[in-house]
Amino acid sequence: MTSKIIGVGNYIPPETITNLFFDKHHFINKNGESLKEANDIIARKLKEITGIEERRYASEHQVTSDLGLIAAQKAIENSKIDPETLDYIIFAHNFGDVRFGTVQSDSVPSLASRVKHLLKIKNNFCVAYDVLFGCPGWIEGVIQANAFIKAGIAKRCLVIGAETLSRVVDIHDRDSMIYADGAGAAILEISGDDSGIQSHLSASYTLNEKDYLYFGKSYNNESCPDTRYIKMDGRKIYEFALVNVADAMKKCMDASGYSIDQLDKIIIHQANEKMDEAIVKRFYQLYDLPMPENIMPMVINKLGNSSVATIPSLLTMILNGELPTHEIKEGHVVLFASVGAGMNINAFVYKF
Repeated sequence: MTSKIIGVGNYIPPETITNLFFDKHHFINKNGESLKEANDIIARKLKEITGIEERRYASEHQVTSDLGLIAAQKAIENSKIDPETLDYIIFAHNFGDVRFGTVQSDSVPSLASRVKHLLKIKNNFCVAYDVLFGCPGWIEGVIQANAFIKAGIAKRCLVIGAETLSRVVDIHDRDSMIYADGAGAAILEISGDDSGIQSHLSASYTLNEKDYLYFGKSYNNESCPDTRYIKMDGRKIYEFALVNVADAMKKCMDASGYSIDQLDKIIIHQANEKMDEAIVKRFYQLYDLPMPENIMPMVINKLGNSSVATIPSLLTMILNGELPTHEIKEGHVVLFASVGAGMNINAFVYKF
């Protein structure tokens, strides 16, 4: 017995932020020194390394739970279910609701509770809670929902991934250019055939890797020392992900019972185009195979890195026929994988 996805939805914010947005930014290194390169060169290198040309920011009146609500409403509409039949609402995020122009995170009550309230669900036994698991949070929520369904304590679950990373970035840190806002959601229920989740895997590397992504002070020494922003050690993350994510993907694939030649798509967290490509190439090298063409859909060039929202949002786009060069048909086998703060890694193999 397993669970399957019966509906998906996403919300891509309306405000398009091109790399020109950062032209007047004063970028500083972690030592408090101004970067020597001109901003247009920094932006060009960003595109070469990450593939990002644009990203989306939420409107000033929106917070993370607002984005998650819209994605959830679309998933409910797509699945044609009565929201009163939901047993769990699991909301993956990392920074709560941060209102525009502020630096304070608001996570009480939980974002899942807020979405349940706005959906006007009366069923008190629809349990609403949040997951904080870095960028792999949505996949982890799916894995938890699958466990509830397999255990017989839930029949139907809504899993949301949403984030407004634009509210927690240090404007003096060039890494801030990769981050974006967005939301995606999916509804899972018990599968009556051989479709659905075939295998899954999760891991947390904390002994030496805990602080590869962290909250730290601004690189501008004149800024408030008590204000913290999202920070990362990009080189260490790249080296960590290249080896450990590919290995985890192989373990998950092998546990699914499907062979590598039966894999139709890989939907990987949209973190960095070059990094993702290197991970997938290494994954296929573990099978002594070259990376197939068109195996890995990418939208990071236009949408940036919206953390937990990247995978469910991309899945929705594919299923809705919004990516002309990619499609998922009935019977297709898809490997989902993510890596992020923790450092956490997870994956699942799914048959549509």
